[in-house]
Amino acid sequence: MNLNAPTFFRLIILFAGLVCAGSLTAAAKEDDAVVRGESIYRQMCTECHGGEGQGVEEYYPDPLIGDQTIGELAAIISETMPEEDPDACVGEDAAAVAAFIHQDFYGEAAQVRRRPPRTALSRLTAEQLRQNLADLYAHFSGMPWSESKRGINHTCYSGKDWKDENKKIERVDSVIDFDFGDKGPGEGVSAEEFHIHWNGSLKVDQTGRYEIVLRSTCSCTLEFGSRGRKLVDNHVQSEGKDEFRRTVQLTAGRVYPITLDFHQRKRKTEQPPAKVSLSWVPPGGVEEIIPARYLMPTSQPGAFALQVKLPPDDRSYGYERGTAVSRVWEESTTAAAIEFAEVASDELYPAYLRKHKKDSDENRGKLRGFLNELVQTAFRGPVDDGLRELYIDRQIEQCEDDAQAIKQVVLIALKSPRFLYPTLDADRSVSQRAANRLALTLFDSLPSGPWLNEQVAKGNLEKRDQVEKAAWRMVSDYRCEAKIRSFIYEWFDLAHIEEVTKDGDAYPGFDDRLVSDLRHSFAAFVDHVLASDGSDFRQLLQADWTFTNDRLAQYYGDAWKLADVQAESDEAKDGQKSDPPSGHPLGRSVSDANVHVGLLTHPLLMSDLAYHRTTSPIHRGVFLTRHILGRVLRPPNEAFTPLNPDLHPGLTTRQRVELQTGEVNCQVCHVKINALGFALENFDATGRFRDLENDKPIDATGGYLARDGGSSEFVGARELGDFLAGNEDCHRSFVEAAFEYFVKQPIAAFGADRSDQLTESFQKNGFNVRQLIVDIAVIASERSPGGTPRT
Repeated sequence: MNLNAPTFFRLIILFAGLVCAGSLTAAAKEDDAVVRGESIYRQMCTECHGGEGQGVEEYYPDPLIGDQTIGELAAIISETMPEEDPDACVGEDAAAVAAFIHQDFYGEAAQVRRRPPRTALSRLTAEQLRQNLADLYAHFSGMPWSESKRGINHTCYSGKDWKDENKKIERVDSVIDFDFGDKGPGEGVSAEEFHIHWNGSLKVDQTGRYEIVLRSTCSCTLEFGSRGRKLVDNHVQSEGKDEFRRTVQLTAGRVYPITLDFHQRKRKTEQPPAKVSLSWVPPGGVEEIIPARYLMPTSQPGAFALQVKLPPDDRSYGYERGTAVSRVWEESTTAAAIEFAEVASDELYPAYLRKHKKDSDENRGKLRGFLNELVQTAFRGPVDDGLRELYIDRQIEQCEDDAQAIKQVVLIALKSPRFLYPTLDADRSVSQRAANRLALTLFDSLPSGPWLNEQVAKGNLEKRDQVEKAAWRMVSDYRCEAKIRSFIYEWFDLAHIEEVTKDGDAYPGFDDRLVSDLRHSFAAFVDHVLASDGSDFRQLLQADWTFTNDRLAQYYGDAWKLADVQAESDEAKDGQKSDPPSGHPLGRSVSDANVHVGLLTHPLLMSDLAYHRTTSPIHRGVFLTRHILGRVLRPPNEAFTPLNPDLHPGLTTRQRVELQTGEVNCQVCHVKINALGFALENFDATGRFRDLENDKPIDATGGYLARDGGSSEFVGARELGDFLAGNEDCHRSFVEAAFEYFVKQPIAAFGADRSDQLTESFQKNGFNVRQLIVDIAVIASERSPGGTPRT
């Protein structure tokens, strides 16, 4: 076996030979070839694959469906089928069988014809439930606004009183990480007694559990999420306790107001040195000082984050769907309703009363007004007399206590199908339905903001251009930006990445701090591309630069050096550490077209798609095939353990993979997988660029067989990235994945040619990601309603 000659190219030759010898691809379209192919299939294939390719449990249980071309299928059949006698069906016979199965049940068109996709009635997914409750709260507390400034406000008072004459320092701090020692915060401030008030907001980009860590040697309180909602209360200082850890579930696209008060009090005994810092441990990350990019120097309205643990949603179709209803889901939604009911009673209703002091309270009018507004928002439309009687009036009549009445109304409203099944809105106006779909598609939520509800009231969402205009306004909202960002992570298969570790002896310096910097680098690049004027999808696959810092440059080399090294400030702000644990701030790297190929070669992705000590062309090839190119791969016939490199010290990783996957049955899938994964072999298990492995030159030649039968060859990551950026399969994969991620329904259910239309539009619009999301939202807004609940 020639280890240097990829099997990929041998199969191209075989495939080309089949096509040329008798124009088999064209002939397979003829009726007589299909008829003959059916006859052969019935004689040789049904015992293992079933009469309609549905599979047979004891022989081959998987259905015969996929996206390989007729020519590819013919080549596979010629070499491997039937298993007991592969020579029994070759040449024109194999081509005829391929034509029959592709037309009858294998190909995408056949699958759509046999089982036309339909939109399914769906409940809220876990993420949608969190977002809906967050916006139900925000309807009363106020919607956040965009803020470009970063950091947090710092106001320092000398002495114990908060009087203006004692105010000595006002500024914006990039982070909270100070060691004042025994010198005090600055000029004119008594070191013996002072008070610092930090206030601002925390912007969250990822849903998950965060650990907030406050360290303080002095008296302190931390309010989080809303005024008066204390996360840490050490106003009466506990002796010997200077670290406070709190775990909270936070929701992507949300902004949480924070207030930290830090007091150094005059003491008769020896004063401790004044130190304070605010850190976090984000999902899957390590502890770090909360970076400035997540802090805002404005105090945004209060926000709600559901703390109840929710069960995972069905992901069998490649995106989360709210189709399964189980006892666990029922229990968790009940717990969520109870949690929100407490907040509605304790926070929202008192705030509502303060705003409606002058309103009449006859017949508990203020309570009825509050509950009517709450239920109307939750039900995404007006509440008629029948619903008001059922959900509000009866509960008020049964409860003399206002708090208890609120809790009962919230519980039954949030357990109602009108809340949990957002498309059951046939009784709503055209504009209301459009607003519901826009909020659900772009925010995973409900329409709660004043502007969108005003458009509904005026009937301004009845025409397509009106809906598109609204979608463009909404696509710049933090909630939509977070959803687009989450989709990009999903497309790059990093949505659920956890710990990334490598062999410390083989890769010294690759530690959790470096991985944390890689996470920030990846996120910063995604945000930059999405926020740019063109929002150009191709930059994700072609950009010749990335975001870096000193630590990353030290490990990954010259290509990761900062392009513009700004001189550090001669002095840090009084007491503030100049080198926070998260490392130096990120900046744009120098350009290097071979090392930086968009996000394809980002070390966070490359290290995730690798083993502890070696690369994995198979993992990388599977990722490129399924996620980036949207192709179908059947599960492997059996699990296997990679060949131990220690047992084959003279082979490169590529050679070991070729040796292990060289069998004909393996090549059915690995002819595609390996040829793509090999193109990334210049990047080691940590994503660091290399030219040699085992003192041998890296062979990064690869190729691709397209859906239409065309073949392409490339060498290395740069040629791979350029190829993907211009490839129709890649464009279609991104478009279809985006549609199904945002709408949570199959794209074919919105029209057999919908994928073609959206892909063509995406290409004509310069691959603008935001334009694509707007187009998807407009299409989703036109979806027919799912019916109307009886109650």
